[in-house]
Amino acid sequence: MTKTALQSDRTYDLAIVGAGPVGTTLAILAANRGFSVILIDARDPDAVLRQDTRTFAIVRGSWRLLGAAGVTEALCGLTEPLNGLEAIDGGTHWFGAPGVLFGNEDLPDDPDGQPLGQMVPAAALQARLDEACGKTDGIDWVRGQLFEAMVTGPAGATLTLSGGSRIETRLVAACDGMKSSVRAAAGITTEGHDYNQSVFAANVKLARPHGGIARQLFTPEGPFATLPMPDNRANLAWYMKRGAAEAMAAMSVEDINAELNARFAEFAGPMEIDGLYSAYPLVMQLATRMVGARTALLGDAAHRINPLAGQGLNLGFKDVGALIDVMCEARDVGLDPGSDVSLERYEKWRRFDATAAAMFMDGIDRAFTNDSNFLKPLRGLALTLAQRVAPLRQALARQASADQEHLPSLMR
Repeated sequence: MTKTALQSDRTYDLAIVGAGPVGTTLAILAANRGFSVILIDARDPDAVLRQDTRTFAIVRGSWRLLGAAGVTEALCGLTEPLNGLEAIDGGTHWFGAPGVLFGNEDLPDDPDGQPLGQMVPAAALQARLDEACGKTDGIDWVRGQLFEAMVTGPAGATLTLSGGSRIETRLVAACDGMKSSVRAAAGITTEGHDYNQSVFAANVKLARPHGGIARQLFTPEGPFATLPMPDNRANLAWYMKRGAAEAMAAMSVEDINAELNARFAEFAGPMEIDGLYSAYPLVMQLATRMVGARTALLGDAAHRINPLAGQGLNLGFKDVGALIDVMCEARDVGLDPGSDVSLERYEKWRRFDATAAAMFMDGIDRAFTNDSNFLKPLRGLALTLAQRVAPLRQALARQASADQEHLPSLMR
């Protein structure tokens, strides 16, 4: 039974700080595998929920992980199949704009007939995960309290919450976001940089059918992307210089529509804003380590990458799957899941992949966000090869969809 009261005389197998999609999914999966779990959720249960206009591209491997958490059926009717990814270089070229499109046909057949991925509204995903968490035995769910401090020792960790409560646990999972308090308490530093760009984000109605294709146009100022949503709508991300996106978000809907269509109607067809819109700064941040004493970092607490290909949350779900596998394997051989040996295995598994993804997205942004006469032929050649060489296109599709044999067991 899920409880909201603490059991002060209990030592948990796993304490999770942060109840976003990554933390809540981890709680459900760990409890379903027999681990005792406490989920520390800073959200006030009585507060009015803030509207969230984001839409996540949940790729095939991550969708399998969510299926294991029992939420995919509850999301039916709220998602849009992601059938393909298209990237076009919009800089000036002598012979047209090169591009690449890969889709479901470039992937191995899925037993359940799943496409490359699913586009899922962020608010719907969190709501369904919360419902599943509330029905999962083995989770003590503490809401409306903040993590304040942590002391670690040879046998476990003691957490202190804002209400004065103390929690004993063998392993702490930091799922508390980019400004992670747990990461700071563990003494883990970060590195990265500010792109001096911001993203204008909104949902739009499209006049032209999107066909379930996520499309991205690279311009010298930055990418412009449309991600498919139900009812022929799209979630768009427009990269601009810092300040320009914020200025756009302060404009009237009529002026935004006029600017969008003047710039991008040829690419995406006529469109108009549908609902709220916002702007946010673009940064890259990587933790120098993914583990500390009795502590594992997951999701944005470990890595905040350029959202070019929508891989941020999917990297977090890979972290979840890897930590579940590591915990189960440790228990099977009689090891403590929070021991240094177990955590070292988690870090070796996830550190390289997360760093490689961050560097790759960073490199793509640097290579394409310009109109360099030197880089244009090189990136045009790269896109042309990716489009015409089937094995290369298929490898890219498998990487983008998290449909590979070396991934955590729940994603295969």
